[in-house]
Amino acid sequence: MEKVVFQAPHSGESMEFYVVEQTRINGVNYLLVTEEEDGDCDAFILKEISQEENEDIVYEMVESEEELEYMSRIFGEILEDVELTM
Repeated sequence: MEKVVFQAPHSGESMEFYVVEQTRINGVNYLLVTEEEDGDCDAFILKEISQEENEDIVYEMVESEEELEYMSRIFGEILEDVELTM
């Protein structure tokens, strides 16, 4: 499982996540990430918000309930052996 480090834009704090799965919906990249590599733990869905003129890839946590529910169903279908609950 790939481990990625994200840096919070306002505080500069680094956060490490493990990428469980990624997908592209309607031209937008999404990542399903966890704080732990194995076992039951919290998962987060991140949405790419990068701008073409900026070479850095920028992600933000999905906070919209509607988008979060939709993407949870998508990742649930992709990962048949993983149960995602909100």
